[in-house]
Amino acid sequence: MTVHSTAALNSFRTLPSHVEMANAVRFLAADAVENAKSGHPGMPMGMADVATVLFSRFLKFDAADPHWPDRDRLVLSAGHGSMLLYALLHLTGYETMTRDELKRFRQFGSKTPGHPEYGHTEGVETTTGPLGQGLATAVGMALAERMLNARFGDDLVDHFTYVIAGDGCLMEGLSHEAISLAGHLKLSRLIVLFDDNQITIDGATSLSCSDDQLIRFLASGWSVRRVDGHDHDAIAQAINEERETNRPSLIACRTVIGYGAPTRQGTEKVHGAPLGGAELGKAREALHWPYGPFEIPEELLARWRAVGARGRIARHRWMERLEQRDEFARDDFDDALKGEAGNDVGFALREIECRFADQRPKIATRQASQQVLEAITQASPNLLGGSADLTHSNLTLTRAQQPVRPGAYDGNYIHYGIREHAMAAAMNGIALHGGFIPYGGTFLAFSDYSRPAIRLAALMGVRVIHVMTHDSIGLGEDGPTHQPVEHLASLRAIPNLLVFRPADAVETAQAWDCALRAGRQPSVLCLSRQALPVLDRAFAPENPVARGAYVLSEPEHRRDVTIIATGSEVSIAAEAAMLLGARGLRAAVVSAPCFELFELQPARYRAAVLGTAPRVGVEAAVEGLWRKWIGENGEFVGMTGFGASAPATELYSHFGITAEAVAAAAERTVTEARSAIPIPA
Repeated sequence: MTVHSTAALNSFRTLPSHVEMANAVRFLAADAVENAKSGHPGMPMGMADVATVLFSRFLKFDAADPHWPDRDRLVLSAGHGSMLLYALLHLTGYETMTRDELKRFRQFGSKTPGHPEYGHTEGVETTTGPLGQGLATAVGMALAERMLNARFGDDLVDHFTYVIAGDGCLMEGLSHEAISLAGHLKLSRLIVLFDDNQITIDGATSLSCSDDQLIRFLASGWSVRRVDGHDHDAIAQAINEERETNRPSLIACRTVIGYGAPTRQGTEKVHGAPLGGAELGKAREALHWPYGPFEIPEELLARWRAVGARGRIARHRWMERLEQRDEFARDDFDDALKGEAGNDVGFALREIECRFADQRPKIATRQASQQVLEAITQASPNLLGGSADLTHSNLTLTRAQQPVRPGAYDGNYIHYGIREHAMAAAMNGIALHGGFIPYGGTFLAFSDYSRPAIRLAALMGVRVIHVMTHDSIGLGEDGPTHQPVEHLASLRAIPNLLVFRPADAVETAQAWDCALRAGRQPSVLCLSRQALPVLDRAFAPENPVARGAYVLSEPEHRRDVTIIATGSEVSIAAEAAMLLGARGLRAAVVSAPCFELFELQPARYRAAVLGTAPRVGVEAAVEGLWRKWIGENGEFVGMTGFGASAPATELYSHFGITAEAVAAAAERTVTEARSAIPIPA
């Protein structure tokens, strides 16, 4: 690697003020890290030239309106270099990114957390940090842009998605899924600026990786090129030419990590630690930056602020074009951006729910979900479906949908291929971009592949809907590799994620209603492969699934035991209650399709549902957090290990998840509870 000497750096004294603009970014980043005594100065210092070219010559945005729908999206996939983005937001005039916020880098409550956080900091398009997530999320943003363009035209939707990614982003396996999908779909408005500094935390990338990234991207259908990441004109030429391609683009920018730090640049020492006062002072000397910490001369700040205002005219012209559309077109566009499903979807859901209640079909909840989707995809153009190569198992495609194809983006269904992780991340990007309500399918056992992106969706509070079928040992013969046992507990452990396990067709429609209404939460619909009967229930004017759990059947006069179940096991619980009734014990049956929503209910409601009688929990999964609901003295009927390959009925019998086993557990809890009551003297 070439390490730039002080003499070489002195040559930049003759370069135009573009260099000074980049140095402003460099030193704001380095000063903030130094002030915090924590952070990653190397990437911002190395990529300052590339970012300066992008912002000053190409990026379409207006700092006065961070939410302008037709702005270019910039995703900092290498989120550890967050100070690069924060410095740029401050320099270009984002109102909330003040100098004081830069000084509060990585401090509690600041707008400058260690990694960029969506919804917390204006100008941050997505939460990044876990490497590769930003790149894969950007694929979804670029796809949403092309699909909205196909629907509303160039006048309203005509922007690019840029990504700043590092070696770590490209090493993560997620990157292969994402670049393969983007290349296949020919997402020509996606440009990745690769910080090709050949350094990771451990040292040189040669310690662990010999990939030729350009060849890898080329093989996936991308346009690729390499440039000197410190040559402003070369960077500008590369971006300008790649904006004209008909494929996604990778520009490998050969940079020096920690550029300007005389003894640390080009080494891992500058990756994740402050430079130190002495080294930072020497960097100021080397780059002829005579200003103090966080100090930007007025004329340089004015030039940066002009960059932040450059898009204002374009934004106002865009607003004029929107106003020229008729009222219905404007409403359609506005509803799409807001992610509104529309009133017709509510009517369609209620209609199919009533039909299920009247006809009482004994079908798998995945089949019920398909019937729900048949109704609501006809009612709303904003629903965007998909599946990770399991369309005909997840039953996520409807007659109203057409697939999105390479270069043809007027469809509303995405064949994601066998790329669960990329699907989940891309759905995050679609939701963040605006325009669609994305849902995508796979098997519940494969939620492990999607989990990092699901976690980020929950952290960001974006509505994406995961349709996860084959939800238990009830899938049968495929065996333990496909039978999820720990996955419900694992997903329920993620804060702000709604996990639904409907008991029948009626609850499936109600769960879809809840998922669509959850504007700030992702949802997972866990659906059965095996057929389930529609349960006996009283008419409910309101959606009972929205309360998370409810009393499905209450015995007369007294309650001796409460049986709580989810999904396919609710019918087993109902059968067990009948067995207990014949034996003189009166059991209430509680269906609990969503514990997360139940926990949000008032304490009085939860107490009324759970009752004071002993409790039994039933679920064909490991116990997980069930103890919270059944109490220390309750019994849990479920799985304690992995499944097996056999027909579903045999497996339920073998693992003791039967009505008789539930009844026996209920009898034991009642006996123990009665024996614990002290006898009066």
